[in-house]
Amino acid sequence: MIEISAVLIASSACIVLMLGAIHLFYTFVGRKLHPRDAELKTRLAQAPLMLTQETNMWQAWLGFNASHSVGALLFGALYGYLALMQSDLLFQSDFLLVLGLITLTGYVFLAKCYWFRIPFRGFSLAFVLYGSAIICECI
Repeated sequence: MIEISAVLIASSACIVLMLGAIHLFYTFVGRKLHPRDAELKTRLAQAPLMLTQETNMWQAWLGFNASHSVGALLFGALYGYLALMQSDLLFQSDFLLVLGLITLTGYVFLAKCYWFRIPFRGFSLAFVLYGSAIICECI
C-alpha cells in the first residue's frame, strides 16, 4: 500500500514535471517565450556574448530555457519514481529529502522574483505538498 507521504511527494513531482514539460514545449514551439518586440529578437540573435563569439544571446536564451526545463523534468521524474517505487529509500535518506526541499525552495524563490504567477503558484503548491509529506513522515 502506498503511504500518503509518498502520494504527496509524487503529486509534487508531477506538478514540477508538468511545468518542465510545458516550458520545454514553449521553448521550441510557438512564440510564447519570444520577446513581444520582434526587433529585439533580431538584435539578440546578432549579439554575441562577452564570454565567447561562438553563440549569441538568442541561442543562449533558448539553451538556458531548455536546460531549465530539463532540470524540472529530472526533478519530477526522479522524485516521482522515488516516491512511488522506492519510497523506503527516499524517506530513509535525509540527504534526498533535504535536497528536494532545497530544490523546490529555489524554484519558488526564482518564480517569485523573476518569473510570473503561474510557475510561482505551481512551484508553491509543489513545495507545500512536498513539505506536507515530510511533516507526515515526522508525525
